[in-house]
Amino acid sequence: MRAVVRRNKQLVCTDIDDLTPGPGQVLARTLCCGICGSDLHALHSLEHMLELGRRSGGGGVGGGLDPSADIVFGHEFCAEILDHGPGSARTLKAGTRVVTMPVMISAEGFESIGYSNRFPGGYAERMLLAEQMLLEVPNGLSSVQAAMTEPFAVGEHAVAASVLGDGSGAAAAPLVIGCGPVGLAVIAALKTRGVGPIVAADFSPARRALAEVMGADEVIDPAQQSPYENWSARGVPTTFAERAMAQMTGQGKRAVIFECVGVPGLLQKVIEGAPGGSQIIVAGVCMATDSIEPSLCINKQLDFRFVLGYSPQEFSDTLRNIADGRIDVLPAITDTVGLEGVAGAFAALADPERQCKIVVDPSL
Repeated sequence: MRAVVRRNKQLVCTDIDDLTPGPGQVLARTLCCGICGSDLHALHSLEHMLELGRRSGGGGVGGGLDPSADIVFGHEFCAEILDHGPGSARTLKAGTRVVTMPVMISAEGFESIGYSNRFPGGYAERMLLAEQMLLEVPNGLSSVQAAMTEPFAVGEHAVAASVLGDGSGAAAAPLVIGCGPVGLAVIAALKTRGVGPIVAADFSPARRALAEVMGADEVIDPAQQSPYENWSARGVPTTFAERAMAQMTGQGKRAVIFECVGVPGLLQKVIEGAPGGSQIIVAGVCMATDSIEPSLCINKQLDFRFVLGYSPQEFSDTLRNIADGRIDVLPAITDTVGLEGVAGAFAALADPERQCKIVVDPSL
């Protein structure tokens, strides 16, 4: 079958071995797959990602992965069941369109689909999926929309991890820093909870426009205006005396800042701009060593939370929100390519004015 393989830190479209489903597995035809920012990083820096995973206790991608061997990326996918492995329950019949968390369950444990030497991701014509993890795509939902369940579940998890997670948005003022795919997913998750007004900031005009379409109430160009201004106008106390009064009266909002960029130096800027008592949700993945001034965090009593991935319930909830029309994922999709176009798409995604989310359709 045809697939795009990471080989020697290059993407090569080639033929790989056909797949046979084992016990508890299904063979699926890939209908479409989004290109994730983590794949862009992994193309050149997978070895560093694996080292960080080992240092953090085995978390992250690629348990048991050999980065020197061929890998087929792609974990934001929608697929069609073709066949079932031996002993399968066959709850979902052949021809059913499905999505799933990109996790394969085998006798050896868990492996990440798309970050595995054994289980190809969605940049291939076929995949093996864990039968017990499958979710049927609701009728009327396109395969492209369904494939966006995975990236938008990342935003759902980030918001669920914040003080806004229960939907009580009246007591908090959200600010989203960065309007790439992660920031847009956060905006969508905030919108489904009725939280507002949502303020979002990005240097890119195209991404600011997308943020408005996705539900941001105010967009800011940091080159023209600091996103950390006007907290008082949003009901957030900015001085010690104002915070003390707010605590006594039960009035005033708490700033909740979602950092969705992941570049060195940005956390320090967020720390400097955040009002006292803010919660900072770090969803942007920075893999470089960074520097902050902890004393500022202490003086302001800032609450940091770093988030990754999503839970099975958050994944399922996101699919339901997309299917029910509470999240419109289509504005974020800026292009579709076949397997031969994947390498070019990786390069094109470096330009935020032209691209946001590119989808791979192996049938093209």
